[in-house]
Amino acid sequence: MPSIRQLLRRLRGKEDVLAISRRYFISNGFDGTLTSIGIIVGAVLSGVPDGLTVIKIGLGAAVGLGTSAVWSVWEIERAETRSEIRRIEQAMLTDLGDTRVQREQSGARIMHAIMSGLGPLIGILIPLSPFVVEGAVLTMQEAALIAVGLGIGVLAVFGAYMGSISGQRWYVAAARMGLAGLVVAVINFFLPG
Repeated sequence: MPSIRQLLRRLRGKEDVLAISRRYFISNGFDGTLTSIGIIVGAVLSGVPDGLTVIKIGLGAAVGLGTSAVWSVWEIERAETRSEIRRIEQAMLTDLGDTRVQREQSGARIMHAIMSGLGPLIGILIPLSPFVVEGAVLTMQEAALIAVGLGIGVLAVFGAYMGSISGQRWYVAAARMGLAGLVVAVINFFLPG
């Protein structure tokens, strides 16, 4: 019986598993980044006095979105893989418990959950990073502008990656994804309050 590490290494070579993991990573990373931009702009415009407070708020969002991403994908994939294994068992008239098929399905679920949780963490933590030096190096407004720029950059990287694997022009896909961050920042800027 292979170890989890060996199983995950083997699964990294399966394009269908990688495709699903990529989708979860990018989708939840997109959500995390847009949430981070909204928190940052809203916090600064609301008069939050220091970067540490913005970081605390952002970390709360990271915990919430990260947990949601891991937990929901774990449960979704659990239901889907059990359903698929049951269909295979009925077609083959055999029990697939503790077989390579079952182990690979479980390994794929682990991989999907991990990638799903990493997306929002990256999408939130990178834009929050300028607030670490707020007060010592940057003002709140400077930290916010850099943070929004980093968030747009993260979104653009997601877009460029997806564009490159789909055969699109990577820079067009990067611009489309980055634009979402700019739209969220502008909308938050003009919200009352």
